[in-house]
Amino acid sequence: MRELILLRHAHAEPATPGQADMDRPLSAEGLAEAEAAGRWLAENKLVPDSVLCSPARRARETLEAVLAAVGYVDQRIEPSIYEATPGTLIALADTHHDAERLLLVGHNPGFEQLAALMHSGQSGDYRGMPPGGIAVLTVPVGAAIEPGVAQLSAFWWP
Repeated sequence: MRELILLRHAHAEPATPGQADMDRPLSAEGLAEAEAAGRWLAENKLVPDSVLCSPARRARETLEAVLAAVGYVDQRIEPSIYEATPGTLIALADTHHDAERLLLVGHNPGFEQLAALMHSGQSGDYRGMPPGGIAVLTVPVGAAIEPGVAQLSAFWWP
């Protein structure tokens, strides 16, 4: 089995006048959530082999806090995660099938829809991945990332 871990960025500050959404930082609450997410991953021995992260500042800051708890891992900023659909995320994860444990750091609604789609085969109106939330999906080795292929093996939120 291999694992796909989805980490939604933690709470961010609202945009200030003229500030791009991409540049919104974590709030103090968000930083605490991201640190807690890192501790949870470390305590549950869910340290990823590889990380793909949205270029949004709040996602990068979430990842930095997580890495402070789990240690250095191979990581890459992946622009396609920002505003990604579940289909885009599936294609991205499938291109990294060599990673035994892949962590994606990004955004809703794509992440919560992807978790539902991979687990149940349909995304529907599923809403349930709060800021800083983590979904751990277990996928059979050699299986393509596709609807209904995964088991939701863990779900955590701050």
